[in-house]
Amino acid sequence: MTASLSILWRSLPLILLAAAWEIAARSGLVSQYLLPPFSDVMATLASMASGDLYYHLMRSIWRGGLAFAGAVVFGVAAGVMIAWYLPVRIVLNPILRCLYPMPKVALIPLIIIWLGIGDASKIALIFIGCLVPIVMSAYNGARGVDHTLLWTARSMGASRLRMLWDVVVPSATPELLNGIRTALALSFILLVSSELIVARSGLGYLIGSLGSNGSYDAMYAVVLTVAFIGFAADRLFQIFQNRMLRWQQ
Repeated sequence: MTASLSILWRSLPLILLAAAWEIAARSGLVSQYLLPPFSDVMATLASMASGDLYYHLMRSIWRGGLAFAGAVVFGVAAGVMIAWYLPVRIVLNPILRCLYPMPKVALIPLIIIWLGIGDASKIALIFIGCLVPIVMSAYNGARGVDHTLLWTARSMGASRLRMLWDVVVPSATPELLNGIRTALALSFILLVSSELIVARSGLGYLIGSLGSNGSYDAMYAVVLTVAFIGFAADRLFQIFQNRMLRWQQ
């Protein structure tokens, strides 16, 4: 019973928001054409679940998942290497500093010119956008390692590679996981943005297509789908993060 009450309490703001949405639409406070009732949106979502929504969802998950996984693998390695090896830092650090403040959506026209409007352009955009925060977090985490730990490991005869694996990587893990979580949220923004602008499939494309056709109840259903998937992905990663950092407690 306690667990059920806890879940209900945490879900209360969402329940109140859904109720306010329903009341505002049904009472005429907001035009139902612009804001369909929440119950109608959920009914439309249920009818779409076994149709085109599943196909477009799988296309988006494939693009976003592939790009995000690649960014994590390459970003962790690059961030640690930049922090640990001076030649690598001299070459890559200026590029990283230039990319960090740049709005990644601004790269969409350039990427389309180079890679076209297929999956490659979306994957490349998400990869670049997620790469920067992961590299920065890995770099800051590796650079922030307590020097006492490094001196102790060196005095015990540890090689440079052994210190990197046994000291630097574990010490950088908390900062690194925060960067990966930021990149995870950013991946959804870039995914929907790229599909919304130029795509023939995916959730972003579906949102734009339904909005253009005036099917606002279906459009809101897809938007809620994106919001739910993003929330679920963040919660799952937070559980994974807490397990990985259990040693901190």
